[in-house]
Amino acid sequence: MRALINLLFFPGGLFLIVLALAYEYADRKVIARFESRIGPRWFQTLADLVKLLIKEEITPATAHPILFGVLPVVAMSGALTAALYVPLLGFRPALSFPGDLVVTLYLLSLLTMSIGIAGWNSTSRFTMMGATRALTQLFSYEAPFMLALLGPAVVAGSWQIGEIVATNRGAWILLTQPFGFVVALIGLMGKLEMPPFDAPKAKTEVVAGALTEYSGRGLGLFHLGKEIELVVGLTLIAALYMGGIANPIEFFGKTLFLLMILCCLHAVLTRLRIDQTVGLWWRYGAVVVLAQWLVLIAWKGIVA
Repeated sequence: MRALINLLFFPGGLFLIVLALAYEYADRKVIARFESRIGPRWFQTLADLVKLLIKEEITPATAHPILFGVLPVVAMSGALTAALYVPLLGFRPALSFPGDLVVTLYLLSLLTMSIGIAGWNSTSRFTMMGATRALTQLFSYEAPFMLALLGPAVVAGSWQIGEIVATNRGAWILLTQPFGFVVALIGLMGKLEMPPFDAPKAKTEVVAGALTEYSGRGLGLFHLGKEIELVVGLTLIAALYMGGIANPIEFFGKTLFLLMILCCLHAVLTRLRIDQTVGLWWRYGAVVVLAQWLVLIAWKGIVA
């Protein structure tokens, strides 16, 4: 019973949902201030989620009804499951095993894959275009993002998040792997389709992209999954690159600092075309991280 309570409440699923809504509020408030707006009230993110959850969900006649209803659940489940392997609030991960870093990275990709399949499940031209852009962008940033987060694992000599954090505790890997840190942050923006990587859901071009046909509970779960993935991604980058997370104070300090960086990039950069995202990011992001890997491997060989 105690394990079930921990899994649900603190620092489990329900607590993570509340934390995700709080970080979404911080994101929207900071960006609003950058744009000389007031921004939302403190309860606005919760009100938006509740409104979506209680609204009627309309299934398009041309969409597969089971797939249409399951995909939002899969997307959110992937983000929640990934949270089990990261040190939220500085606590030990709820689950840990050798190779859990690779599993976590794949779980974080479920959201984008679900959004892409959701777009293909409808015959709307907007959802099809949004799905094409989402999946195309996925292939452009996924490899650099994964390579960037595997950099600290190479230094620690382990693929287990807990062991990587314990080995590198106190050592800010971003000082020795600055390119990997930058690529990881930009890759997280691509995963969340934040500007300038928001071509898959560009309102002025494709309405809401792959999720144009979604409403009510389905749209709410997709939205909540993105916010949960934001928290998990920030936690993972802070734990691997910024000396680990030992307590709640470090957790909020480091993750909110990273969130502030994302907000600044969001506010000052304009949307990239999908061809620019794929060409620039895949061509240079992956090459830079691979070059950094070669330097690390060579340095370890010299030291050994």
